[in-house]
Amino acid sequence: MNGRRAAVRGARGLLVLGAFGTLLAGCGIRATDVPTDFGPAPSRVRCSLAEPEVSTQAGRDLPMRVFLLCGSSLVAVDRTVRVPDGAAETRRVRMAQGLLDEVSEQPPEAEREAGYTTRVRGGTTVAGPRPGDPEDTLRLSTAPGSLSPAGLAQVVCTFSDSAAAEGDGSVILGGPDAGPPRRYKCTDEVRARPGDREPPSTEAAGS
Repeated sequence: MNGRRAAVRGARGLLVLGAFGTLLAGCGIRATDVPTDFGPAPSRVRCSLAEPEVSTQAGRDLPMRVFLLCGSSLVAVDRTVRVPDGAAETRRVRMAQGLLDEVSEQPPEAEREAGYTTRVRGGTTVAGPRPGDPEDTLRLSTAPGSLSPAGLAQVVCTFSDSAAAEGDGSVILGGPDAGPPRRYKCTDEVRARPGDREPPSTEAAGS
């Protein structure tokens, strides 16, 4: 009698183990009697960053993107830019200044380790149009032509991806002198090889 009870208990135990093994297999987990060690998590891939949580609240801190250099290409990274309330034109210039401040700062340590850098000069400022300029003109404190091709590409692509650009994504930039502003475009070629030559531009109509 005792032997029969032991056999029944043993059979029940096998059924439980079998069901547990089936459950693990259904979850994609392979049952094993040996502890496993899959090693450390993979290291961060070059030019790849974890995406932060982004707020969509308008009017104060706005989520935007700036373009940094990584390897031989331009890569967009997320930033938060504070834009004060006010008239649309004033907000546009202040937004452009906030973006310029972000793109001219050296990237934080995590981004530098991932290979990101910038060629935009620190301390560069931006102002609105002068009399005779197209209304969407942004005048830099440094003439666009005096920037390195990569630095100018960063500025153009950063502005073109924001409300600082015109409806077609082009950007009208001028310098501190009286020279006419030019309309720049951020193309696929510019993003892929920003150091080869300046972004394509034409003289801005109405200047």
